Amino acid sequence: MIRFGPAGIPLSCKGRTLRDGIADVHHLGLTAMEVQFIKVNPLTRVVLDEEVGKLPRELVQQLVVSAGPSETATPPNLAAFLAPLRRRDSITTLTWSLAKDHADLDQTKALARALDTDLTLHAPYYVDFFGSSDAREQSTRQIQWAGVLAHGLGARLAVTHLGFYGAGNRSDSVQQLTEIVIDLSDWLSKFSKGAVRLAVEPSGHPDVFGSREEVLELARRVKGIVPVLNLPHLAARERRAFATPEELEPVVKEFVAATTGPLYLNFSGVEFYGPGEFRLTPIKRGQVRFDPLAEILSERDYDVTVISSSPLLEHDAMYMKLLYERALTRRWTRLHAPAPAVKPAPKAGIPPKPKAKPAARPPAPPARRPNKPSRPKEVRRHAARRRK
Repeated sequence: MIRFGPAGIPLSCKGRTLRDGIADVHHLGLTAMEVQFIKVNPLTRVVLDEEVGKLPRELVQQLVVSAGPSETATPPNLAAFLAPLRRRDSITTLTWSLAKDHADLDQTKALARALDTDLTLHAPYYVDFFGSSDAREQSTRQIQWAGVLAHGLGARLAVTHLGFYGAGNRSDSVQQLTEIVIDLSDWLSKFSKGAVRLAVEPSGHPDVFGSREEVLELARRVKGIVPVLNLPHLAARERRAFATPEELEPVVKEFVAATTGPLYLNFSGVEFYGPGEFRLTPIKRGQVRFDPLAEILSERDYDVTVISSSPLLEHDAMYMKLLYERALTRRWTRLHAPAPAVKPAPKAGIPPKPKAKPAARPPAPPARRPNKPSRPKEVRRHAARRRK
């Protein structure tokens, strides 16, 4: 099954809530949406007296992402979410414009399932695992909070980047990031009971973790990791336009082989300049076209979710869907075209019948000259007088 959708609330959506965006995606004929969890505004505080004895997810107007006996921010724990709050416990809440509390998340999840909209969630873009200890802890918490929100929304993936390499050897940085991803994947699997998986996205910048080889190797080494096929980023990093299906198909096959479940794919137009310099554009203006990818998807029975990260969001999502449907129609036409009629061979010893000559047409009758119109009597009399 092929799904198409935008990375965020559609631009044409009149309302700006998450449920408005999901309904608008459905009305546009799309079936997927990547929720953007970009701004993080956490607040850690002690439990109030009126909140004692309640479950963290039962608090009204409080989007709780962590709870525990410490006075500082703690990793989200499923057991703490299922246990009543006690006095002197601390909770961490988020101020997020797309949801106010867990009841809001439940309503959004129910709407997405009723409208058959596949939800995923993108964690904050800026992470730094090789800076200060505070930066590393904050990056870890942001990805964990994204996992909590994804679980509440019923999203199947929490998508993230892994940030810059460290100052030392690049292979050492890759090894450290692999260990970090193992911890994050194990935590997410326990918290969501396997319902949410961590998806790692490639990067278009050479100084940021996420080449094609690194992402695929990470998916092979860490159980539960989903590699994201972000073609604009790969094109910018490798300086390739992927102009033909023959050039693009090996890349698609690599990601399909490294993915257990549907392939997750991001696409937009892209313009690249120098090393590490590129920008995302509408698809029609970019240096990478969607047509070769549409041909590949139409020729194979892939389960794919295609997310438009273009500045035009839902417009380019619908454009990609149109190109895919055209490619699918061409494939169907080739497969079901009627076979050309074959003339039977003449039998041995029997000469073929001569073709009958067409009957000669009778000659056309000669054209009749039109009769001259008769002149009026007054004109004839006048002419007779002149002759006399």
